[in-house]
Amino acid sequence: MRDIVITAIIFGLLPFVFKRPWLGILLWSWLGYMNPHRLAWGFAYNFPFAMIVGLVTIAAFMASKEKKDMPWTREIIILLMLTGWMLFTTFFAFYPDLAWHRWNEVWKIMLMVLLTALIIKERYQLHWLIWVIALSFGFYGVKGGIFTIINGGVYRVQGPTGTFIAGNNEMALALVMTIPLIRYLHLQETRRLVKTGLASAMVLTGVAAIGSQSRGGMLAMVTMGLFLWLKSRNKIVTGFYMVIAVAIMASVMPQAWYDRMNTIKTYQQDQSAQGRINAWHTAYNVAKVRITGGGFEMFQAPTFRQYAPDPWNVHDVHSIYFEMMGEQGFIGFVLFMLLGLLAWIRAQQIIKRCKHDPDRKWAADLAAMIQVSLIGYATAGAFLGMSHFDLPYHLMIILMLAAKFSGLLEKQSVPIVTFSSKKTASRQIN
Repeated sequence: MRDIVITAIIFGLLPFVFKRPWLGILLWSWLGYMNPHRLAWGFAYNFPFAMIVGLVTIAAFMASKEKKDMPWTREIIILLMLTGWMLFTTFFAFYPDLAWHRWNEVWKIMLMVLLTALIIKERYQLHWLIWVIALSFGFYGVKGGIFTIINGGVYRVQGPTGTFIAGNNEMALALVMTIPLIRYLHLQETRRLVKTGLASAMVLTGVAAIGSQSRGGMLAMVTMGLFLWLKSRNKIVTGFYMVIAVAIMASVMPQAWYDRMNTIKTYQQDQSAQGRINAWHTAYNVAKVRITGGGFEMFQAPTFRQYAPDPWNVHDVHSIYFEMMGEQGFIGFVLFMLLGLLAWIRAQQIIKRCKHDPDRKWAADLAAMIQVSLIGYATAGAFLGMSHFDLPYHLMIILMLAAKFSGLLEKQSVPIVTFSSKKTASRQIN
């Protein structure tokens, strides 16, 4: 029954995508983040919904009469350079079959992220996109929070199998990044009932992140929580919600959870931690001798035999930084870090110029909350190999769109090439 309902919803929405291509971005985001088809058990489980929606969105956009503008900001250029570099390194990968399979996933993610910059043209469309992302992960946050409370934190909160968020660590990272987005929607909302629902979702999502029993997620929650409080417009209200979440955690989490979290202090005695450190050394050693790195999926036993300090301790890299360094070399690593830095600078620019303007305060709120979300990603990502997770890249594009819709791009020295339906292309310097 779930299969039929999910299929009917998706195919029922496709005709609207033909008329309004931006709805395709929302639909693709819902499929990519929530993965509703993975909650079914029949034919829908492996059905290529995302591919169909992506193709329909592209076709609808190309056929539409909308102006096809690509804002060539710093973020877009670096993202394209990083994507091109990942393609180049794949030709020299240690394990070509594995690498090309992974590249087939990565380029589709990057394409849809870039299409977001092309297709989303109004503030209300951007607002709906944030709602879709927040609700997609918030579904698991609310569900996982209730699950944790009912079961006393005995079981781990995990995502649907076969997705980016299948594991407890991956789920923790996604939930930590979602809480600031829910807070942004909470700040913009005026309806009391919806505002109360969003506040409850924030608390439950925080409880679910703790209920994942991820040590990296716990560190990310602490760091993200601090920045969320610092960046929040109303620190008293934010602090109140955080106290509620901590109180729930303290009352329901079992002793086994505290014992697991305490192993952070004794990582020298933890075999998993030592395996990760060995993998980090391996990534660095590969990057030192190969400008292209080892390519996607390089963390295999033969690689450890040749490059690891402990050649028999084979372990997944579990770090966005060392994953990027090992797979894409120092060039890929620098581009990856530069992209994050530029996103942070863009957010600071939006906050500085919009926070005192009532008409543009929404952009300052959004930029501040995305900064908090990226802090969560940077912290949890230090212990988790999700350097190709689409959400952080999507948030960077959303930042750029917030700058565009708040009128900041027109005041910056950033070139934009406008592709129109005419035979000639005009270049504007904004």
